[in-house]
Amino acid sequence: MALLEIKEVSRRFSDLVAVDNVSFSVNAGEFFTLLGPSGCGKTTLLRMIAGFDQPDSGTITLDGIDLKNTPPEKRPIHTVFQSYALFPHMTVEQNIAFPLKMAGQSESEIKTKVKATLDLVALNDRAKRYPNELSGGQRQRVALARGLVNRPRLLLLDEPLGALDAKLREQMQIELIALQRDTGVTFVFVTHAQAEALALSHRIAVMRAGKIEQLDEPDRLYGQPKNRFVADFIGNVNMHDATVRTIGDTLTLDLGKLGKVVAPLRKNQSLKEGMSGAFIIRPEQVSIRAASEPSGDPNQFVGTVNDFLYIGDVTTYIVDLPDGARIEALLPNSAPGRAKFFELGDPVRVSWKAEAGAFLDS
Repeated sequence: MALLEIKEVSRRFSDLVAVDNVSFSVNAGEFFTLLGPSGCGKTTLLRMIAGFDQPDSGTITLDGIDLKNTPPEKRPIHTVFQSYALFPHMTVEQNIAFPLKMAGQSESEIKTKVKATLDLVALNDRAKRYPNELSGGQRQRVALARGLVNRPRLLLLDEPLGALDAKLREQMQIELIALQRDTGVTFVFVTHAQAEALALSHRIAVMRAGKIEQLDEPDRLYGQPKNRFVADFIGNVNMHDATVRTIGDTLTLDLGKLGKVVAPLRKNQSLKEGMSGAFIIRPEQVSIRAASEPSGDPNQFVGTVNDFLYIGDVTTYIVDLPDGARIEALLPNSAPGRAKFFELGDPVRVSWKAEAGAFLDS
């Protein structure tokens, strides 16, 4: 049995349907993420799981028990917010001890659990400090420690890394993975950051307009998106309107003025000749070389470099194709310093293999 069950849950605010008949389950010990743009309903769902809001219809069960009549403070669930929500007049150890005191635990129990949790988040040397004496990352660790100190059945995390700078955010992602693994507590994480979700999660539910578009493991979401929205929302993608021309072991697609390309046929993909949709391919699947240099790939086009983005380990090239469309290609930077393999306006050849990319019919 799943630890958390969301069944046909909806929530409306006047004419706005914030959550629209959503169903999913979360397994014990799982790092589960709700991912989507602002206003998609992910935080509303989290608030209903926590008990801060109630669904208009549907059920939320934890360990098989309907939570409808259980107030937030009685649920074995803790929430960590982006704002940390620490008590400024309490020290680190007092903040962490607070939920244990509210639960009526003894002083000896509290002392033991607080020390163990401080060890867990590497903050023993900050135990007597106040929140205003801590860095952003340290305050976030205190908030996590307070949420984990009495080992809730479920820890809800609402954009907990949103206030951190990029380097610290990356460090905290590693710490979150370790905390979840070491404690075994089930995490339900809310974020709009795609890379963060891919790095942290066992499974991800991608939301749009109150509905779940796709629920899958990170590699399947990235490599096998179900529709254009998921493909475009998860990472960078090249997307071109396409029509199915022939169906065999592979697909032949017509990309309009650009011409024909060969694409893989996915398992259980039901297609017909003449069907319209989109061909997608990730930039890292596209090879780029000088236009005069031949390629053995079945799909190849000559274009010109319109722009490029140097981001350290790779350079992303934006290439203008003959039909007026553009395609992005990634090239690793193996040379030291600012590696620029192509200049603006250079003629280049972009290509990809028959098994790369995918056709989407929605």
